[in-house]
Amino acid sequence: MWVEGMTLPKVIEEARILSHETPITGVDILTLAAPMIAHTALPGQFVQVSVPADTGFLRRPLGIAEVSRTDGWIRLIYRQVGHGTKGLAEEETGAFVSVLGPLGNGFDTALRHPLLVGGGMGLTPLLFFAAEHPHVSVLMGGRTKEEVFWEEIYRPHVSECFITTDDGSYGAQGFVTTLLPTLLRDGDYDGVAVCGPSVMMERVAAVAAQYNIPCEVSLERRMACGLGACLSCAVDTKSGRRKVCKDGPVFPAAEVYGDG
Repeated sequence: MWVEGMTLPKVIEEARILSHETPITGVDILTLAAPMIAHTALPGQFVQVSVPADTGFLRRPLGIAEVSRTDGWIRLIYRQVGHGTKGLAEEETGAFVSVLGPLGNGFDTALRHPLLVGGGMGLTPLLFFAAEHPHVSVLMGGRTKEEVFWEEIYRPHVSECFITTDDGSYGAQGFVTTLLPTLLRDGDYDGVAVCGPSVMMERVAAVAAQYNIPCEVSLERRMACGLGACLSCAVDTKSGRRKVCKDGPVFPAAEVYGDG
């Protein structure tokens, strides 16, 4: 469990690409041999990954989706959104990339029965949480059935999996907030962890507050250094300006959005 104020070691590893999969067009699952990072990483943390020199100079921040502490690998699931991530997706198995991490502060995993709520690529860091917790449920949302390919990945790690799609092509029609009030009213959850689009997270936080259930949110911002030096990811909170890469990316929802 992460405790506020805890300092965790950061390393730079030359990580060999073990596999590169594409579950849907534009999304990649990258598995890297990075034993030092795998040994110390915590759910909710991220890494900064180098991209081919001809696609950019800055590392790209990617959430850690899974780790194997025994086999020494980390898994990253990311969407191709620009030249850098597209270049990374074209790297071949066996190639090496430079990885800085683990970075940031993660989720409170000491909860008895957390509900994870994710939309789109926000399901990446929540997967790490699910894989390391013995009793967790997940509520996932996507625009279409194709976008909830996550179900198969999550199933081995969760006791319950609830799904919504905008178009009703799979699961319940609507957004995660359509189903969330019923789950929080009827379930025995003692905490909510959420990651996804900002509007979704704010609405989830408001619903959790109505049911007096603690909620943590994982923020996503543009990050240049990942170490808190460049200030490119600073956000306003109730405690003043905070750096998402160093003080987060996980924050209590009330710290970011108020009391709901």
